[in-house]
Amino acid sequence: MSLVTTGELLTRAAATRTALAAFNIITLEHVEAVVAGAEAAGAPVVLQVSENAVKFRYGRLLPLARAAVAAAERAAVPVALHLDHIQSDALLRQAPDAGFSSVMYDASALPYAENLAATRAAADWAHAQGLWIEAELGQVGGKDGRPALDAHAPGARTDPAEARAFVADSGVDALAVAIGSVHAMTTRTAALDHDLLKRLAAALDVPLVLHGSSGVPDDELRAAVTGGITKVNVGTALNIAMTGAIRGFLAAHPEAVDSRTYLSVGREAMARMVEQLITVLAGTAPALR
Repeated sequence: MSLVTTGELLTRAAATRTALAAFNIITLEHVEAVVAGAEAAGAPVVLQVSENAVKFRYGRLLPLARAAVAAAERAAVPVALHLDHIQSDALLRQAPDAGFSSVMYDASALPYAENLAATRAAADWAHAQGLWIEAELGQVGGKDGRPALDAHAPGARTDPAEARAFVADSGVDALAVAIGSVHAMTTRTAALDHDLLKRLAAALDVPLVLHGSSGVPDDELRAAVTGGITKVNVGTALNIAMTGAIRGFLAAHPEAVDSRTYLSVGREAMARMVEQLITVLAGTAPALR
């Protein structure tokens, strides 16, 4: 296997009506855990680097990107690299040379016309570089500590007719849709609007993406895949697994000072979470508790 393109993996997933799992990475331990979990599940995977993760890494994309490329090239399953929730045009333009085959350009907080204009410009540039591009219409909410929009607030959910026009006019290759999930949820209690998903799937001919999937219960995730979701983004669930494992280890071993002892425990916990979530999407895993 090795490094492949996101478009290749999503095209295959759409053709087989399955879902591709995409995990946000922050540290080298995240990279290794996602690859190990995908290998254990025997499934392709996407490594995602968000703009917030780049800010955390002193604004430098390449150190984490180079590590992700190296891990992908040696993986036993196909691995793609994706830049997630990019608002900076300068960061967008670093994607091709850093090994990324796709980007999620996020202008969703702007009014519709401004979102469309910014996304169209980003899509034109991305396609000229051979990049596959995702956008968002409606607002999933929960980014950067902001509360999610009320379910009935204007713009909180993706409108199918508006989405069809947006995809046609922007030229994007996939669309993240707002159907009830929220970024950064630490409890798995989100209820998705499956009727809206059905209407979106009927209206659009590009892969649909579910953001904020960490807060979505297993049965809801499976139903979303059946209803037309092709890419499932996960971030917070990994951090919960890592943090919980490290807290437990340090509580049991207060004398520990070697970071390898607790980081390895955190990495193993993330790998297990990746494997289980991938198999949940495939419909073969027991429910997560």
